Amino acid sequence: MHRARQHAGTRSRELRHRLAHEAARLIAEGGIRDFHHAKRKAAERLGIHDDASLPRNHEIEDALREYQRLFLGDTHAGQLQVRREAALQALEFFAAFDARLVGPVLEGTAGPHAPVTLHLYCDDADAVPRFLGDAGIPAESHSRRVRLDRARVGEFPAWLFSAGDTVIELTVLPAAALRQAPLSAVDEKPMPRASANQLRRLLAEGDEAHGPVSDAR
Repeated sequence: MHRARQHAGTRSRELRHRLAHEAARLIAEGGIRDFHHAKRKAAERLGIHDDASLPRNHEIEDALREYQRLFLGDTHAGQLQVRREAALQALEFFAAFDARLVGPVLEGTAGPHAPVTLHLYCDDADAVPRFLGDAGIPAESHSRRVRLDRARVGEFPAWLFSAGDTVIELTVLPAAALRQAPLSAVDEKPMPRASANQLRRLLAEGDEAHGPVSDAR
């Protein structure tokens, strides 16, 4: 009985490992941004229908970092540097909204299809579209689900636009939310955030800045 449970546990770990790496490949190559979608699509492709074998988001993120290191190497590092430089320009442009960089571009896992994701902080939701309109920037409006803390989850206004070859996504949060970072969908911990000054320092670190970011808030 013990051996059977041990075998089942080993098989479950192996399936989770396979699914995590297939989901990571889909994110890296296919432009899928949502971890839940990636793991479901990976399970479908591998013919695995046991929900207990689905990997956790942090396992997919670890597999994604490994994939990028093994298969993309310097190409990924160079692309990430370019995206972070574009992010710095965006942070400076939206400085009036206490802009913060979040997501894969900051954390070092951005693929070629991932947008530069900014959080803007303002209690006047119309201020951002007015600002975009005054600057002559056409943007597509939608909403983004954000977990502000363990008790509060909300749908917040968001805008998507292109700046040259870079896609920028803006999510507008209440001004008070600047005091505490929203929770990450990967590990439900406060997500890393970076101001323009923090990102400038990160860029100055060069190659050391291509890995995971854990202390920018």
